[in-house]
Amino acid sequence: MNRRPTKAVAGFTIIELMVSMLLGLIVIAGVISVFLANQQVYRTNAALGDVQDGTRMSFEMLAQNIREAGLTGCGNVGQVANLLPEGPNGSSYNAVTDWWTNWSNALVGYGAGTSTANPALTVGTAAGNQVSGTDSLMILSAADVGLSVKTQTTSATTFTLNGTSNDLALNKVMIVCDPWLATIFRTGTYTPGANPVIGYGSPANFSTNLSYGYALPVGVSNYTYVANAPIATLAPGVWYIGYNPNGGTSLYLASVDTTASPATPTQQEMVRGVTAMNITYNMANATSFVAASLVNNWSSVVAVQVSLTVQQTRAANAGVSANAGTYTSATSAAAAPIQRTYTVTSTVRNRVN
Repeated sequence: MNRRPTKAVAGFTIIELMVSMLLGLIVIAGVISVFLANQQVYRTNAALGDVQDGTRMSFEMLAQNIREAGLTGCGNVGQVANLLPEGPNGSSYNAVTDWWTNWSNALVGYGAGTSTANPALTVGTAAGNQVSGTDSLMILSAADVGLSVKTQTTSATTFTLNGTSNDLALNKVMIVCDPWLATIFRTGTYTPGANPVIGYGSPANFSTNLSYGYALPVGVSNYTYVANAPIATLAPGVWYIGYNPNGGTSLYLASVDTTASPATPTQQEMVRGVTAMNITYNMANATSFVAASLVNNWSSVVAVQVSLTVQQTRAANAGVSANAGTYTSATSAAAAPIQRTYTVTSTVRNRVN
């Protein structure tokens, strides 16, 4: 009986298997390297986006507030009667604690070399404290609350208003204006409703003369504001660099509730990751911007230039460094997170033609 020869079983040799495994590893390593590179690019772009978003928000808020410095809502060429007892015309005025009552200084800056520290801020390392040695900017303006005078009753020293607002309250500091004059006063009485009524009498104000300090126009014996004259709340604010609750730094706005006694600033974190703010000022008829210490007349400042340094703060991008590499040491120069410095210039609108 003849047997047919057995056919050899086909397969891979050990060398072929090793070569195929090596090629597979090379392909996998290439795919991983491309993935990691794309991931790094994505994280870098995301970090840059964080920086740009923070910068845009910072400048939008800062520039708008700078433009509004000293605005009353009417073009009254700077004639502002201040009836506040704690204001410059009142007997209880204190320039240190009541900085926000002095409309003559509607825009004031502080920084290295200025003779005094910002009276609205506390320098320290706690959350909300100002970072030592950094610039700050105080601004006074009228808040846009959409209110106007319906009628004024001089015998009762009251205004009846068109419209209402959640900002209205007893003891609130208000500004009413027309093209000739503006008056700053405190609401001694307040009756809410569809047409709220606020009073400007004593003792909330040291005088009921709405044109205090200014001669009345010819033929006018008792100054009154006509119907639809704008009326608004006073909006004091201070921009500065402060420490946030996480130990980093942020752009802060300290605002004042003028109904409180004493009226102490409340710190609000506006944009996280702002590490530095440099502010310079241009005075009327000057050709350059100067530091706060060189400004000799704050009422003549017509433009403000702000430089902000903003760095990325998102935890997901914590490993992205300024040179697009990864880092492990927070003290390494290469470990610095992505940051950019931008500059914007804003004019003080009511001081330029």
